[in-house]
Amino acid sequence: MADIINPEDEGDLQAQIEEVEALSSIYGDEWCVIDEASRIFCIKISNDLEETKLTVCLQIILPPDYPSAAPPIYQINAAWLRGPERAKLANSLEDLYVEHAGESILYLWVEKIRDFLLERSQSSEPVDRPENVNLTAEEEEDDDEDFKTLRLNTEAEHLFMGQENDEEVPPIKHGNTITDRRSTFQPHLAPVVTPRQVKIILEKLYENKKIASATHNIYAYRIYCEDKHSFLQDCEDDGETAAGGRLLHLLQILDVRNVLVVVSRWYGGILLGPDRFKHINNCARNILVEEGYTASLDEANKSGVKTKKLKNKKTK
Repeated sequence: MADIINPEDEGDLQAQIEEVEALSSIYGDEWCVIDEASRIFCIKISNDLEETKLTVCLQIILPPDYPSAAPPIYQINAAWLRGPERAKLANSLEDLYVEHAGESILYLWVEKIRDFLLERSQSSEPVDRPENVNLTAEEEEDDDEDFKTLRLNTEAEHLFMGQENDEEVPPIKHGNTITDRRSTFQPHLAPVVTPRQVKIILEKLYENKKIASATHNIYAYRIYCEDKHSFLQDCEDDGETAAGGRLLHLLQILDVRNVLVVVSRWYGGILLGPDRFKHINNCARNILVEEGYTASLDEANKSGVKTKKLKNKKTK
């Protein structure tokens, strides 16, 4: 028997096809189709200024009810773009969606990001490269590291649907610091059951001037969906390339769920090499153990064997 097609979904799909065709025509090679069937796309956006070139990679998933009833699911990737600035840019995209709800929004988003890049390049504040990024000429031109790193989850919920200004912030725990050669690392943890809560917690953390001033705020989260028996999960490097993926891998190894872990790093001026990843993961593991998300520190240390999974306690 043939599936019944919702007329609204059919209209949305046609609108998406037309919008994608237009964007592909406008932006050419900058527009990239990651998975057409899953409606996953990516666009590289630059300010077109050779002397102060800045690039952002916008990764997008178009849900079935976009544009009529839902926004695109998105992620902003840029090694130089950090906490408060990233939040400011994300908020501007969300404001545009609210203003143009029900309309095709991607062109407006791309141009808003381009305007942001132009404004940023004209500011007096320099753009710092993270410690571990030594770009070749080809990498400087393409920013391929961001362009290749697609960590969007096709089952992810919309990060900014159903917002409520009075939504309660989940309790945030702050762990003990680790200091090495003047660099300091500190973990933060909060229980989460929706991606919206992840966003709320990050915004709350950035209200703290000390945390907002960190060189990097790396995070990862895992949320278990009981109805689908699957996980919503994502991570962010915040300029510390590969750190977010390593942190998410730690959460997977420890089999923790319904939790967000953020590790702030204040760079002390001395390169730490691979040790920085060790400190980030040790910070995260310590606070997970302290807050009861793993059975014990000894078991956590043994959890490098993938066949052994740890049972986590329920989120309080």
